Amino acid sequence: MCPNPASAGRHRDGSPRTVCRRRPLRVAATSPSRLLRAGQSGRCRQCGNRIAFYPRADQWFIALHPVELTAAQVPAACRWHLSSGIAHPHGDGSAWCRIPHTVLCPHRALAGQLGPHIAALRRQLAVRARRLIDTGAFTPADEPFGGGRPDRPVVQLLLGRYLADRPVQDIRCVAQTRHRHRCPHPVLAPHTPQGVWTLLPTDPHHGQLAPPDGSMAVYDLTRLPYGEQLRWRTQRCPAHAAAPGVADLALAGWEVFDPLLHTEHLHARLPQPETSHQSGA
Repeated sequence: MCPNPASAGRHRDGSPRTVCRRRPLRVAATSPSRLLRAGQSGRCRQCGNRIAFYPRADQWFIALHPVELTAAQVPAACRWHLSSGIAHPHGDGSAWCRIPHTVLCPHRALAGQLGPHIAALRRQLAVRARRLIDTGAFTPADEPFGGGRPDRPVVQLLLGRYLADRPVQDIRCVAQTRHRHRCPHPVLAPHTPQGVWTLLPTDPHHGQLAPPDGSMAVYDLTRLPYGEQLRWRTQRCPAHAAAPGVADLALAGWEVFDPLLHTEHLHARLPQPETSHQSGA
């Protein structure tokens, strides 16, 4: 009996062998966000639980709980829904909705009575956060000011002030490389114009009372060209700033600075220079 070996294109039983072709991830030109779906998930820096980032209608991002909840168990003021990848702050009439992670985060105080189901879910996340901390899988973000440089500096660029999520030297490019990894290069490139640390008045928002401290340390980038400020705002290294078609693999770590909400990050003295990166251009 002569053996009948299977061909390269078929299995031993003669059925055709199908090969799934790997397709590169691409971002549509009409997409409201340049962020790949793989980069829209992460962990809360305070409790370590999973969160999902979605762009809002005002072009900002919101961190939502990754699991849908029954709309009847969520207060109307906490309901969000997704439409074409955009998060909207109300229900869409269905029986399911999303809820912001800030409502469930065990690190934050519970604002009012949100119902027994929300309280039980907060307890579950608190137990999960404690388990992650005890096993060493997660360390909560600690943001003291250690006399050298602020861990979350206030940066002024594009006629606005933003609170960074890490020191200036550690702000990393969010673009995706050809190997589908996040770019390892910092935004603060050595051969590009750099900002300067300066003391600026603490300007409150319209209608707010002025904070007691009249000045604060700010990393000022307003003297840089518009293209450089835009590169900082989009959080890209010089190489990926010149390639606008490249998708992002992480969210930019900027938060609109509010002097009343971010009082713990106000510092009335300039940080001591540690490296040459902190010198002005």
